Amino acid sequence: MPPVDSPTPGLRERKKARTRQTLRKEAFRLFREHGYAQTTVEQIAAAADVSPSTFFRYFPSKEELVIADDFDPIIIENFRAQPVGASITDALRAAIASVASTMSKEEWSFENERMELMRSEPQLQGAMRRESERSIELIAGLVAERCDLDKEDLRVRAIAGALVGGFQALGEPPNVVVHDFDLIGFLGAGMPLDGPAVLPRSRQKSSSRTRRTG
Repeated sequence: MPPVDSPTPGLRERKKARTRQTLRKEAFRLFREHGYAQTTVEQIAAAADVSPSTFFRYFPSKEELVIADDFDPIIIENFRAQPVGASITDALRAAIASVASTMSKEEWSFENERMELMRSEPQLQGAMRRESERSIELIAGLVAERCDLDKEDLRVRAIAGALVGGFQALGEPPNVVVHDFDLIGFLGAGMPLDGPAVLPRSRQKSSSRTRRTG
């Protein structure tokens, strides 16, 4: 299913989007050059040619600049637009695929860098836990809404937790296929462990060398 059409944003919205993008771009440049902990909000604002007060109108804190996922609202919109009869996994697959297909190489590169920073920066670990909890609540709400179930139903929360935990374990932004592995299909099939192992390409090569030399 193609991405959901959204109204063309006006001039004010486009300017806000550009400012937000510039803040994140300059922040990550400074993180690469000086380190996350050594970079201040004031430095980020100056690099983006805005005031610190303007920074805080876009992000409550430096950690929120990193944690914020700009694609969540678009995925939610696409998920809700999927056919009523589609399963949860099929609806999620279609929603993620439709958004992923519109992302540029630069956007994918930024998302991968953002994920790596969240995993590696000790100061972001608390924020990562909060973001995981937020993501579980978000997905649980969508699943409950689609299936007409209570958000606190343990089945709903188990699905949400499995999805969030699965993507985090793979270590990359949500995509339909990661490392040649269909996480959504795997979960939808009941997480079977029989059959050949599914390893990232780098591990596949390593395992192959080990078998040849063993």
